[in-house]
Amino acid sequence: MTNDLTFTMVDLPQPEELPSWFHYPEEHPRAVRQGLVNLSPWHVMGRDAVLQRMQGLRNRYPARELVPFARRQDNDDVACWERDHLPAVVVVHDFSSPGSEVRAECSDFWAWFRVAVEDMANFED
Repeated sequence: MTNDLTFTMVDLPQPEELPSWFHYPEEHPRAVRQGLVNLSPWHVMGRDAVLQRMQGLRNRYPARELVPFARRQDNDDVACWERDHLPAVVVVHDFSSPGSEVRAECSDFWAWFRVAVEDMANFED
């Protein structure tokens, strides 16, 4: 497997663009390589969106260290990894008041993915 995190569907941030504590859980790049990026209403974010949202989250929630990877199109929910909680995924309702931003937690990427697929099955465009 290559260390290059550029894929056909979505370009992910490179390791040097992310916090030093963070490494993608193996299943995330695997899902991206397979094109599993549009689970409407959830969408895996590309490099520019991840870096922009990561900076915004850092500004809005300075007590948290978050790396976002997916956003929900019909509200401000963002799926993230958080330092010291890996491999868990936390869903943050971005722009909420600090302390009330956590909407959900999943044990790992695949647990979040199952929720995203269920959301997709129940979502009407």
